[in-house]
Amino acid sequence: MNSKVILIALMLLLPVSLLADNGQWKPSGERIRTQWAEQVSPANAHPEYPRPQMVRGNWRSLNGLWDYSVLRAGASASSESGKILVPFCFESSLSGVGGTFNPGDVLIYTRDIKVPCRWRRKKTVLLHFEAVDRECTVYLNGQEVGSHSGGYVPFCFDVTPFLKRGRQHLEVRVKDSTDKDGFFPRGKQVLSPSGIWYTAVSGIWQSVWIEAVSRKGYIRDYKVTPRLARNAVEVTPFSSGADDIRVELLEGGVGYRSDSPAGEVLASVSVKSGETAGLALDAPQLWSPGHPYLYGLRLTLFSGGKKIDCVQGHVAFREISAATDSAGHKRMALNGETLFQFGPLDQGWWPDGLYTAPTEEAMEYDLVRTKELGFNMIRKHIKVEPSTWYDACDRLGILVWQDMPSCATHVAGSWGQDTNMYDTGFDYPLPEEYRENFRREWTEIQNHLDKFQCIVVWVPFNEAWGQFETPAIVDLTRKNDASRLINMASGGNWISGGVGDILDSHYYPEPRLRVSDPAMINVLGEYGGIGLPLEGHIWNAGGNWGYVQFNDSEAVTAQYEEYAGILEKMAREGCAAAVYTQTTDVENEVNGLLTYDRAVCKMDVERVKAANTRVIEAGR
Repeated sequence: MNSKVILIALMLLLPVSLLADNGQWKPSGERIRTQWAEQVSPANAHPEYPRPQMVRGNWRSLNGLWDYSVLRAGASASSESGKILVPFCFESSLSGVGGTFNPGDVLIYTRDIKVPCRWRRKKTVLLHFEAVDRECTVYLNGQEVGSHSGGYVPFCFDVTPFLKRGRQHLEVRVKDSTDKDGFFPRGKQVLSPSGIWYTAVSGIWQSVWIEAVSRKGYIRDYKVTPRLARNAVEVTPFSSGADDIRVELLEGGVGYRSDSPAGEVLASVSVKSGETAGLALDAPQLWSPGHPYLYGLRLTLFSGGKKIDCVQGHVAFREISAATDSAGHKRMALNGETLFQFGPLDQGWWPDGLYTAPTEEAMEYDLVRTKELGFNMIRKHIKVEPSTWYDACDRLGILVWQDMPSCATHVAGSWGQDTNMYDTGFDYPLPEEYRENFRREWTEIQNHLDKFQCIVVWVPFNEAWGQFETPAIVDLTRKNDASRLINMASGGNWISGGVGDILDSHYYPEPRLRVSDPAMINVLGEYGGIGLPLEGHIWNAGGNWGYVQFNDSEAVTAQYEEYAGILEKMAREGCAAAVYTQTTDVENEVNGLLTYDRAVCKMDVERVKAANTRVIEAGR
């Protein structure tokens, strides 16, 4: 065997990451990481299709190593440069940078990309960003393509007019003030993390990709709404260009994926762009946490009778509504049957990726563990996840309460421990420009996520953090989507007589309703926070924090069971849902069911599952 053959054989035995990074990338810092961090490399940084509700074949990922530089505030030239792994944010370990980004700084990403000749000559080429925090301007081959503001929704640009022969030079410039210089939605990000506040996230933190569509037109988006009274789903597609659209409902299954082979066509309707197709079945299988049955959805666009575009997704037959039980308590009903919704407060943070899970497998791990612990719901806490997260909740059967990322904290006098402070009618002193921005971003988030049937509750405000004009924001939320329930302010200021559907109390550590109203669905939106710091799995050895702390798993499990017993009684007496704080430890918080690195479940899984099952049954 000659030396070249031997060398090739040896290279094939090397890990992909060693072949791909060529010494240009490695995780930064010495803090704890998850087991999946070892699987991350420039060659496989989130390679999955980013939009499982809009699947096409002609696409290419732009994740991987980019060049970056930082123009610090007040500087005339870049003071820092190197390689950064997209889609992990600038501050994260997996980006390879782990840097600090300040208001006034400019983060500059650059890379050359290759666009297939057939795309450049015959197709419209779309450049997609799934999320960039917070303000960015995009350039291609030295020309400005467009800009975007907001850290939580996808956006794209038609870059066809800016293409040239050969390789294309892409540049993205980002600014992010986090919790300084304005009141923009940013959730729990702060520049000085401590307690319940976490490390800032700046720059690209979800996938970047390109795809080719027809120059005659393509499907831009669609809305889908189940109508169980008619055993139907309504689908409203929107196209660019040609507008003859065939909408097909396909046979699916439990855990169906929209990128799997298409099943039999069960119903089909042709409509124009903006028109609504009603797709009915005689006896559809209903979606629920115990039976997450999904049907395939296919939308095909025609021009002159010729197919020019096709996207695939999924739909579910499910309905969330309010119901009154025999004792007169208002409850939540799924598919017409009352169901006590019980789940953890899920922050969606990672020690190595911050806002971004290391891999798709890692992301789904949290969801699988949540179900194994006997929960049927997650409250996604003041953060928006990648589309693949909601797709996984659809497939696994997990109900989701979706928060709007907060734009501020509360101020003195707006919220407190006493019951009467919930009914203050308080408005956060938010300048009008930020109120208008909140309305815009919340509408964009709802429109982006409404295809995912796991979402059953919209939560525009958390506590009194930036809470303003509550009745008007509830009305806006309802206007955007009338098919789901609205929690006007989880643990925040409420309006006498109620607006929305849900009245939500927060109480720590034991479960207790601060307020209740027989005209509302009364829920406990946060409680618990039982802390257990475990050596070797701690983010910051000197700063651990929890509402209450114990020294071993047995004590933590016993305390959880005691709280669950209280919650059982509350469920029988009218409490309709509860949210336990929280899924995992996060930075200085050690009150997770799991450690921050996901290596240890701190409680006895079977005992927690049994306790949770009793609570859910008590609330039926």
